[in-house]
Amino acid sequence: MSLGSFIKKQFIDVLQWNEDTDGVLAWRYPMQDFEIQYGGSLTVRESQLAVFVNEGKIADVFGPGMHKLTTQTLPVLTYLKNWDKLFESPFKSDVYFFSTRVQLGRKWGTPQPITIRDADFGMVRLRAFGMYSYKVADAKLFFTEISGTRDSYTRDELEQQLRNLVVSTMTNTLGGGQVPFLDMAGNQTLMGERMKEALAATFTRYGLLLDNFAVENISLPEELQKAIDTRISMGMVGDMGKYTQYQVASSIPLAAQNEGGVSGLGAQLSTGLVFGQAMAESMRAATGAAAAAPAPAPAAAAAPPAAAADAPEARLEKLKTMLDKGLISQADYDGAKAEILKKLIG
Repeated sequence: MSLGSFIKKQFIDVLQWNEDTDGVLAWRYPMQDFEIQYGGSLTVRESQLAVFVNEGKIADVFGPGMHKLTTQTLPVLTYLKNWDKLFESPFKSDVYFFSTRVQLGRKWGTPQPITIRDADFGMVRLRAFGMYSYKVADAKLFFTEISGTRDSYTRDELEQQLRNLVVSTMTNTLGGGQVPFLDMAGNQTLMGERMKEALAATFTRYGLLLDNFAVENISLPEELQKAIDTRISMGMVGDMGKYTQYQVASSIPLAAQNEGGVSGLGAQLSTGLVFGQAMAESMRAATGAAAAAPAPAPAAAAAPPAAAADAPEARLEKLKTMLDKGLISQADYDGAKAEILKKLIG
């Protein structure tokens, strides 16, 4: 092999990156002892950027296209080298390629529950997770702040740092936003938009563009979730007094088939109403609404003495009232009346 052939092989005519390995964001062209031929070409594909670094300084940044490497295409490099030969000899620089494709479907989550102050529940510890996407937008800034002079820099290396940024920003956003948890959980799309706004500036600082950020789930500890379930159940029940009346009215046909028929239902209804009122007051107090709820009637006033309630006259009067209101049929009334009179007359 002649000396000329050996030297010729040290020249690089075409610089390009095929992105053979998925997940690589920055890749340095393997220069070793090679030099770039004057007039050679640099091929930068769509979704790529290329950065020339000479003597530790960024000389130029190239976007997609094929670029002839001459003094016209590398004026900054010419200035740094201070050449007086019109850049006509081979030169040596480090060339870094950057992938600008959008990195889709990246996962984020809180490894440990984060503590925030909630307007409804006080101090709560919650977990959250979701997806986000981003891309390299400023290769010069990304090289300076993140990737540096490594042979390659991967997506996994970057996202170890990004996850910490996401969790830190989420803690600050949720803790200082004064947004109740119930509102956050009910509008996760809005929560994702707020997080994207808060994170956008941080991503830009490192030469990145945050393309999308989504909150898929926000969850509370099990004990607090049970308290929320109780609150939801109470809201579904509504007026406890009316609910109890409905339950008693629904049970009348069954009561007529049992021993004693409907003769003792009057006292049960009275007791059930008092119980319903007491339960309603108890649930209102448990959720902080006791001040707005009407005071329960005294049990002694609401429920007649047992002896008075069992008197035949009182039982007949209650049966007549229930018949007039359509709560029992005429046959039920006649049967119960006959039973009471039988016991009274003997």
